[in-house]
Amino acid sequence: MKLGKLALAITVATTILFAASAPKTVTEDSLGLRKVDIYSEDKAAPDETKYGTSQPMSGYKIERAYQNAPPMIPHDVEGLLEITPDNNACVGCHDAAVAESMGATAIPKSHYINFRPKNTVQEDGSFVKEVDNMKNEISIKPIDTLSNARFNCTACHAPQSTGGLAVENTFKSNFTRKDGKSHSTWNEVMTDDLDTLKNKK
Repeated sequence: MKLGKLALAITVATTILFAASAPKTVTEDSLGLRKVDIYSEDKAAPDETKYGTSQPMSGYKIERAYQNAPPMIPHDVEGLLEITPDNNACVGCHDAAVAESMGATAIPKSHYINFRPKNTVQEDGSFVKEVDNMKNEISIKPIDTLSNARFNCTACHAPQSTGGLAVENTFKSNFTRKDGKSHSTWNEVMTDDLDTLKNKK
């Protein structure tokens, strides 16, 4: 009789331990961020994207997310896209020569630098370097016009949606400068002395 009670007690204890250590069941409607089961595609739509409708020159600006982050576009871009090398509406306000008078953020000096070393293509298809970095020759050249590598503004700059986030963004930036929320230091980091480089053009 005592052995029967002991066996029962061991069985109960084992069942409790197994239940406590067993993995929790994940239901289909809690998978990922959908909040609905995996069969309800018609109910799995994300929050509506709501881009800002402020007009250019409204004075509204978005703080940078981190030091040297490409600034977000704070105004409506309707009719300004697509951007091509021959049709770029952004430079009409943001070109350094007119930005201040337009109340716009000027295209930074880093966009007026050619970071691409030039190579000569031989008849056999091979490349010959015009710049030898092993001899400390400088390949970075300040130029007078917007770099061809920078013509497509929306490759880095984009409108900001005010729609809800599926996951809250808790990132906190640690800016390296007091004006880091509004100014870039990228060209200063990449080039020690632009005036010196200009003289070597």
